[in-house]
Amino acid sequence: MAQHEATVAEEEYLQTIYWLQEAKLPITGANIARAMQLSAPTVHEMVGRLETDGYVRRNEDKSLEFTESGHEHASAIVRRHRLIERFLTDVLGIPWHEVHEEAERLEHAMSPVLEERMLAAIGDATTCPHGHPIIEGVREEGVPLADVEEGASVRILRFENEAEDLLLYLREAGLYPGLEGKLASSDDDEVAVDAGGQTHAVTRSVAETVSVVADPSPPPRTVLPDRLVLTKDRFGR
Repeated sequence: MAQHEATVAEEEYLQTIYWLQEAKLPITGANIARAMQLSAPTVHEMVGRLETDGYVRRNEDKSLEFTESGHEHASAIVRRHRLIERFLTDVLGIPWHEVHEEAERLEHAMSPVLEERMLAAIGDATTCPHGHPIIEGVREEGVPLADVEEGASVRILRFENEAEDLLLYLREAGLYPGLEGKLASSDDDEVAVDAGGQTHAVTRSVAETVSVVADPSPPPRTVLPDRLVLTKDRFGR
């Protein structure tokens, strides 16, 4: 069991590990480093702290998994983060591409009373504005838009990278969770979705971060791409 409250830095790692688990990606040092856009030595040092503090354990194959305490703490902070995003968007009217950074600042000091009030305020909303489930265990499986073949039907589920500059790019491209259409074109540079006669195009690297339901569906990914040239911020959540 964890012996003390997690630091803000530890919570950032716990959220990333939670996202990898949620996305059914291997929880390895390499995937954490890619998701957070950090060096391997930096990640190795922090993972050691998380082990010592009782939040994760290392398996024989060097992969990681949550302890009971680690999972409980990670799921709580992720739930608060997504709840705050939905509240800021639906109740306060802040554009959805601006709320992630605000939620990052607020999530670490949110009281149970405020969480309860926010839940009441958002009504029956079940996801954050970027498509991630607020309640654990209801995440719909998806595949990267970049993997979908031309002509396939798609429905956008969520944006895996919630960096503000990237969300603004997606908004300006006309993409949002729930949008339905067909994969109009896909090449090494660009991926385009046709929805209701309008074409919404993004770069291939950005399409790596858009999860969709597709028919026909490509095989699922097992690792993150080696290179994610998108933004200075991390890939996950």
